[in-house]
This record gives sequence, C-alpha cells and structure tokens, in this order.
Amino acid sequence: MKLTIIETGTFKLDGGAMFGIVPKPLWERQCPPDESNRCTWSMRCLLLEQGDRKILVDTGIGDKQDAKFQKHFAPKSDVVGALTAKGMTAEEITDVFLTHLHFDHAGGAVRYDKKGQLVPTFPNATYWTNEVHWNWAMQPNAKERNSFLRENLLPLHHHDRLRFIDVQRDELKWMDDLHIYFAYGHTEALMGLRITTDEGTFLYPADLLPSAAHFPTPYVMSYDIRPLQTMEEKEWLLPWAHDNDYTFIFEHDAQVPMAKVGKDERGIYRPQIVTR
Repeated sequence: MKLTIIETGTFKLDGGAMFGIVPKPLWERQCPPDESNRCTWSMRCLLLEQGDRKILVDTGIGDKQDAKFQKHFAPKSDVVGALTAKGMTAEEITDVFLTHLHFDHAGGAVRYDKKGQLVPTFPNATYWTNEVHWNWAMQPNAKERNSFLRENLLPLHHHDRLRFIDVQRDELKWMDDLHIYFAYGHTEALMGLRITTDEGTFLYPADLLPSAAHFPTPYVMSYDIRPLQTMEEKEWLLPWAHDNDYTFIFEHDAQVPMAKVGKDERGIYRPQIVTR
C-alpha cells in the first residue's frame, strides 16, 4: 500500500469548542487562537494506492458554501488542486472513503458543474460510508444538524455513487493492508483506518483524535455526541498505538501532521512527533 498525505487546506473553529471543558490557558499553549477565539485547523486527507485502486480518504470542506459560511469558518480548501500537486487527477480516483459525513470531511465530495448542478467531484469514484452513519446523518440530532449538510450528501445518492461498508464490533479488514475500526463518541459509527505500508503502520483516527493536542483523556471536543465514550475510546486507542508502534496521522492538526505514542515517567501517553 502506497500512502500519500494530501494537504487540502485549513479552516477555523472555536478553540473552546475543540477542547470542551479544558481551560483556555491550557489548550492555547498548543493552539493559539485569533482575536475571535478561533484556532486554525488542517484538513489533511490521504491518498492510498494499491493495484488499480486509488483511494481518497476524506475530502475537506470544498468551496460551494455561501458567504456566511465562509466568514464563520474561513475555509481554504481545494482537494482537487491538492491532488493535482501530487500528480493525480480527480478522474483517476477510484474510491472515496469518508470517515464520517460532517462538512469538513465530506464537503469536497460534491461540487457545482458548469451548469450549476451538484455532482460528485470524482466522476469515476465509488463513495464509501456505512449505512448506520448514513441514516444518522439523514435524520440528524439537534447537536449535529448543522454539521450534516444535505448538499454534500444527497447528490452522491442521486448519482448512485454511494456504497455501504458493513459495521462490525471488531476491526474489519476492508482490503489487503487496510483495516477499518469504528468509534461512537464523536458521531455514530465513525470509521478510522489502520494502514500498513512499507514505511510502517499508520492510524488515521479522524475526529476520534483530531490533533496531537488531544492526547490527554479529558481533551474532548464539545462537538462530540458522547464525550464520555470518546474518553473510553481514546483509552484503548492510545495503548494500542503505543504497544504496536503505530504512527498517527492527524486530520486536523495544523502544526503536527504525524506522531507516535510515547510514555512519560508517570505512565502518561504523550505524542512523539515524527517526520516522513
């Protein structure tokens, strides 16, 4: 499996929302906010290549939202341009794997064509989610309603590009060198990836662990629907990565793309920044 990091851009989110109950004097050391208390976050996607398959993992926000949205989140997002910079065209993508359907992960999946119609951004790709999460997004709760934007999702269904992965309790082998694990704290049936390459094994946890700053157990986003479950999921994720020498690729960390898991003298898990 060949893995390429695709830097699709950045956006801004309120620092307090990203760190929940953690006091600002603690989180601002790692994520300095602007004058509106917003921190800059990455939208770091992946390109996975195996045989004839070219799999894009998540798509960033896209560029089709209105001025109010743009002002609030200040997105700078161009997934197609980021792929082009790596020598890949939108037409070459065979699969788009969506860890979950919040707008900062799925917004780039759909674009406006020259006729002003919403169409899949990757015209030859199959788009993958799971039916549990899809149904959750189609009937959103009040907390997530503004995160599941139908213009990002329904065109995939209308163009018959959507396929579902079976949800399982344990890790699922999707293909050689690519496994899926499911998490429920951030949103229902989020899909993380374990990717085996010649350079080592990588974990892409999406919003279960959005940045290196979120290593401490209480550092949980206010966006999470089940924050206590997120804490429990981190309590198995970090030891798993530590014990197997896996490397995290953080989707949202604007400063730290990757880290392994170390332990300090008190047995607390700490990020160990690595370069690739």
